[in-house]
Amino acid sequence: MPQITAVQGRLVYNSRGSPTIEVDVTTDRRHVGRVSAPSGASVGMHEAIGFPSGGPEASLRILDENKTRMVGIDPTDIGEMHHVLREIDQTPNYARIGGSLAFALSIAAAESASLSEDLPLFAFLRSRPPLSTHATQPKFPYPLGNVLGGGAHAGPGTPDIQEILVCPNGAKTISDAIQTNLEVHAELRRVLQRIDPGFTGGKGDEGGWAPKLDNEQSLEAAARACENLGFTLGREVSLGVDFASSTQWDAEKRRYVYDRAGFENDVNAQLEFVSDIITRYKLIYAEDAVHEEAFEEMSYIRECFPDVLVTGDDLTVTNAGILSRAIDAESCNAAILKVNQAGGLYDALEFADLAAANGIKLVTSHRSGESTDSHISHIGVATDSKMLKVGVVGGERVAKLNELLRLQSLDLICGMAAL
Repeated sequence: MPQITAVQGRLVYNSRGSPTIEVDVTTDRRHVGRVSAPSGASVGMHEAIGFPSGGPEASLRILDENKTRMVGIDPTDIGEMHHVLREIDQTPNYARIGGSLAFALSIAAAESASLSEDLPLFAFLRSRPPLSTHATQPKFPYPLGNVLGGGAHAGPGTPDIQEILVCPNGAKTISDAIQTNLEVHAELRRVLQRIDPGFTGGKGDEGGWAPKLDNEQSLEAAARACENLGFTLGREVSLGVDFASSTQWDAEKRRYVYDRAGFENDVNAQLEFVSDIITRYKLIYAEDAVHEEAFEEMSYIRECFPDVLVTGDDLTVTNAGILSRAIDAESCNAAILKVNQAGGLYDALEFADLAAANGIKLVTSHRSGESTDSHISHIGVATDSKMLKVGVVGGERVAKLNELLRLQSLDLICGMAAL
């Protein structure tokens, strides 16, 4: 039986230059799993706490105090590491140790276990609980790339809408899909420079262009970039939008306040605003179109647009209990999977299994403050995610895409997911 023989943590930095933690887990003295924890800028109120009050250093102290409890356990049993983490921290949101520690430690243990069994990480995860047995061959998720950013991911003057995304839904291979997203991103810069000759090429946290344009101008520019390349929206490529509406929601006013654009929406106006964008731009993907507690309004959008991935992120926060509520309310037909929202890997895989059992399509996602790790590419494949939301450019984003290309060369994954 494989055994964890060493655990070590250290302070490192994410793509925003913010401190985070990295954890090494060694199995049988030779198989080392190494994982750095990411962090988000747009954070749901119900997701796991990133770090306890003392920050990354506090998480590292807790790791040092408890790592002897992890030495000797079998890392091939994902549930055993989860059990140890839950013995140390019994809070629902990992407030004691921090979700970042749970994230890094649990995925590093899984990686070390996959190395000990000479399996790619995705194949190891598919073969273990809590994921149900997968009878079919895994497929590649479509890369969903942020080509234009605003909101919490970019500075003043950019659109209120947080992300305008491109999905190469007509691509037959993962390499063609990645190339399509890169071409759209590059063409969009040329479009933006024609609109504003003074555009300096500034980008947001996730590598999407950050122009001084309003919501409408930004959507038009993204559509034009696709059309300039000869693509028909809704056929070879499609646009998506992460509205991140909780960042606009003013609970006291009960209105969505779009400061940069200079308008406010009541609930009905917000539904009209979102519906108009979905219809006019033939969106394939609409994330967090209303605020994180608006289960009923999300259900209305899902009912109106059954062929669109009406996706919960802040709404569902990779939390199986909250996803159950969304399923009962029929609030979404897709959900974001971010391991660090849940905290540990086991928590996230339970969420994935519940989604699959109820016909909820998964979109495995990066965070705006990322590492150069590529583990979420494997997690996306392992969980049969339909899309992998990892950006288009930037070393921390390209690392995930390049890992998909490496997996393509193994001939273990057959074709693209069915949207």
